Amino acid sequence: MVEINRKTKETDIKVKLEVYGGGKSTIQTEIGFFDHMLEAFTKHGLLDLELTCKGDIHVDFHHSVEDVGIVIGEALRREIFPIENVERFGEATVVMDEASVNTALDLSNRPFLHFEIELDQKIGDFDTELVEEFFRALCFNAGITAHIVCLRGKNKHHIVEASFKSFAVALRRATSKNSRVGIPSTKGVL
Repeated sequence: MVEINRKTKETDIKVKLEVYGGGKSTIQTEIGFFDHMLEAFTKHGLLDLELTCKGDIHVDFHHSVEDVGIVIGEALRREIFPIENVERFGEATVVMDEASVNTALDLSNRPFLHFEIELDQKIGDFDTELVEEFFRALCFNAGITAHIVCLRGKNKHHIVEASFKSFAVALRRATSKNSRVGIPSTKGVL
C-alpha cells in the first residue's frame, strides 16, 4: 500500500492506494459526482483507495479533480514500477445502456493520453471537461499510455461512468500477475 499526502494553496489531498486490493473505497472530495466516479473506478479496478480532498471548490472543481488525478497517478507509479511479472497491456470496453467506451492502455513508463470523448456540458454541477483533465493528470503522473475512446452514446453520465469503468478494468488487466512475462519489454527495462 502506498500513502501520499499533497498540500498546495489550492488542495489538501491524502491518499492510500493498494493496486492488488478488493475494490474497497472511502472517498471524500466534496464533489459528489466525482466521488461516484472514483468509487466505480476502485470497484472495477479492484483497487483499495482511501482518499480525502479539501479543495478550493468555491472557485470551481478544476483544481480538486486535476490534483486528485496527480496524486492517484503518483500512487499508481509507486505501486506499479519497477514493472515485472505483469501483463503490461490492458484493454476493456464497458457498456452502460446506450453508451460504449473503450480504453486500451500500456504500463509503458511513457505517459500519453489520447482522449476521444466529446464532453462540453455539465452533469449536475460537474463540468464534464474535467474528465479529460483527471485522466491526463493520472496518466502523466503514473507513466501510463492510455487511449480512451467513446464508441457510441448520448447520455453524458453513462459515457463518463463507462470511461472510468473501462479504464479501471483495463488497468486491472494490465497489472495482472504473470510470472512468465518477467520484464515485459524487449528493452529489458521499463
